[in-house]
Amino acid sequence: MNFTPITDRGSSSTTSHAVRRLRAGEWSVEDDTLAVEEPMEIRLIRETADGLDTRRIAVTMRTPGHDFELAAGFLYGESIIGGRDDVLDISYCTDEDEPQRQNIVNVTVRPGLEVDDASVQRNFYTTSSCGVCGKAALESLEIHGCAVLPRGARVPDSTLRALPQRLREAQATFDRTGGLHAAGLFDLDGALLGLFEDVGRHNALDKLVGSALIEGRLPLTDSILMLSGRASFELLQKALAARIPVVASVGAPSSLAVELAESFDITLAGFVRADSLNVYAAAHRISDLDAR
Repeated sequence: MNFTPITDRGSSSTTSHAVRRLRAGEWSVEDDTLAVEEPMEIRLIRETADGLDTRRIAVTMRTPGHDFELAAGFLYGESIIGGRDDVLDISYCTDEDEPQRQNIVNVTVRPGLEVDDASVQRNFYTTSSCGVCGKAALESLEIHGCAVLPRGARVPDSTLRALPQRLREAQATFDRTGGLHAAGLFDLDGALLGLFEDVGRHNALDKLVGSALIEGRLPLTDSILMLSGRASFELLQKALAARIPVVASVGAPSSLAVELAESFDITLAGFVRADSLNVYAAAHRISDLDAR
């Protein structure tokens, strides 16, 4: 798999904008730092008997940076690819008539890969707020081969309660903008393994999972996912695909997220704070509950 991340892509994850600011009854004009939001198109390229088949898979509004991880994580979460070995190359779109286009990412897959045409032709359109829409059906997860999570992982509630602060401390871009979601991966002792930020909560998680796929670290069966916002169905779906057994969030879960967690035995905690949390599903992984 050829994967050469471009660190200087000519577009920053932040920008500045002049604002009129009121403080203590006094107005001033100052520069404010904003999180950048731009569209990114994901294209799938596959060699066939008739030549190269190029398909437009999705357009997502995202924060520039870690675009290759985002593309890989999205395709894996949608069951279009099944793992690292399915991907031959990830690159930005280029052609003879124009310079490199860094808002289009090409993912070249191995020639023999079977691609579900129905999934590809759906031409997903995602936004930074809602994620992939119209897929809220647990049956679709079973069809794609998702299985119940193993029961081995165990974690004390004190470890979960410490994660929001650790996540917040690692959010470098949030400190400058106040406008990004984060998805952080921790081990069962609460040590940070990786963190990605984006204007879209689902994009942040796709980048996290895509990074693990590219580095050959899937499945993530001995880890905890910490989300900076609410826990929705599509985020639990992506956690399930990556085989993450424990998901914690600062905000509330949706009803369908809880149903998914119960169906596939994912430990789901919401409203996680330093002194409190709610456990909505699979409480058996919370080791402290044994004595209560």
